[in-house]
Amino acid sequence: MLTPHRIPSDNVFNSLEMNPFFRLNKIFMDYHSGLMEHSRDFSAAYQTACSYFWNTELKRTCFESSPMSIDALGALLSFNTELFSNSLVGYTGVLNRFFELETSDTIQAWLMFFFNGNMTPLNALLDRHEFMLDTLCHRYPKAIQDIKSEYGFHFEQGNGKKVAETERFDLFEVYPSDHSVQTRKDAKPVIIIPPYVLGANILSFLPGENRSYAHCFANQGIPTYIRIMKSVHEHPAVQTMTGEDDANDTQFFCETVMKNHGKQVTLNGYCQGGFSALCNILTGKLDGLVDCLITCVSPMDGTRSKGLGTFLKKLPPRYNDLAYGTKTLPNGNAIADGKLMGWVYKIKSIDVESPIIAFLKNLMMFRPKNDQAEMPISKSAAAINYWLLNERTDLPLSITRMSFASYNTPITSDGTLPVRLFGKKLNLKRIKERNIPWLICYGDRDDLVEKETALAPLDFVDAEISAFPKGHVAIATSWSNPKSACALHTRFGDNGYRRGPVRYQLDIDAEQSRSL
Repeated sequence: MLTPHRIPSDNVFNSLEMNPFFRLNKIFMDYHSGLMEHSRDFSAAYQTACSYFWNTELKRTCFESSPMSIDALGALLSFNTELFSNSLVGYTGVLNRFFELETSDTIQAWLMFFFNGNMTPLNALLDRHEFMLDTLCHRYPKAIQDIKSEYGFHFEQGNGKKVAETERFDLFEVYPSDHSVQTRKDAKPVIIIPPYVLGANILSFLPGENRSYAHCFANQGIPTYIRIMKSVHEHPAVQTMTGEDDANDTQFFCETVMKNHGKQVTLNGYCQGGFSALCNILTGKLDGLVDCLITCVSPMDGTRSKGLGTFLKKLPPRYNDLAYGTKTLPNGNAIADGKLMGWVYKIKSIDVESPIIAFLKNLMMFRPKNDQAEMPISKSAAAINYWLLNERTDLPLSITRMSFASYNTPITSDGTLPVRLFGKKLNLKRIKERNIPWLICYGDRDDLVEKETALAPLDFVDAEISAFPKGHVAIATSWSNPKSACALHTRFGDNGYRRGPVRYQLDIDAEQSRSL
């Protein structure tokens, strides 16, 4: 039978730093601090959402004679109850995984301490938790901030030049990061349209590490340009921008690039930028300027989304309204709250994105193995988190309405999109009429823009498709490495039948050159 061992009183507890109960209390406080830090942005967005909700309801009740009903509130309560249940399921799962890793060592360490007076296993256990918490709460945030100088375009350092601008956008030429490469001025140029929500810098993820979507094109000698939206808070023209403004500015940029290179442009949209590029082409404004389209992980029919689309369908109709995510600036212009939109994506995946779950998953990521004395923090992880923490921006309301429409109204049976520009319907069959080749790339594990959402146009037009492993930003992060298994300038997959977007651009250019 085990009998409690008399705990020594000489030098073990003379130092508070050696006292296991003192260390345990400190670790508990560190756990609390880490969880609070992980909850900070989530809680702030929740408070903002509550503020918008009550302000909108007050306005509707007092000025629009549309008071909330018991039925609507009941439906909203049921919706929130389902979200809470989903969060509990996710929390239980990750907590079980955490306990599986820690329970055996914890029980053994305390038994050895109480019954044998052996502090070695207990100290090892406490050392590990202190190490995990220090890495997650101190070293990791520092690594995230330190990556700022390496993440993104940094055109101010001479990595490119501005070639044109409007009141709303700047157009930059992207120089090769491989200094041995010369841009071929007679090659077919490409203009990259970044997503409004994700920002442009995700497409220049870590150029110094050869992991940049835009530089994949530039490093093949392709004349590469990227359209970057100006600050929404500093430029009123951005705040009031419409889909028509987007199309007109893109037309101007295409004219500029075509004049410089003597060839029509490939329009290449990433995520929401792909939907904008498609809409611009369907207006007819880019006829004679754009003769090729590439879209990557772009939501073409959000109603087919099993994630965000289903989430919006479950919302009570009264509350599925952009008014609940709109803020008014001091100058009176209304814009969509970008941080709140990011929060909605987290709510949609609350079973894997709640603060507690994120905290425990990150903690397990830094759990040392085989007595590791140092836990390296990858630049990729730091850059991804820098992007998530710093790149969210508020959005023009009219542009947001276009995306909102695409997630609430399906493409019609004849191929007409749920948005109009210049008073005209936008029909996908115009792609076929103009004989525009189109490459659609998607992520086979993308839970933000699922395969069905990205490939919706195939019901109406022919397009080449390339499926990439992993999720939504993998094309811009993992596969932008020219040495990766799915490098963008190569053919990959079974029998090499898939073409990356850079390979597609090079092949289209070669085909057009042969036909001259």
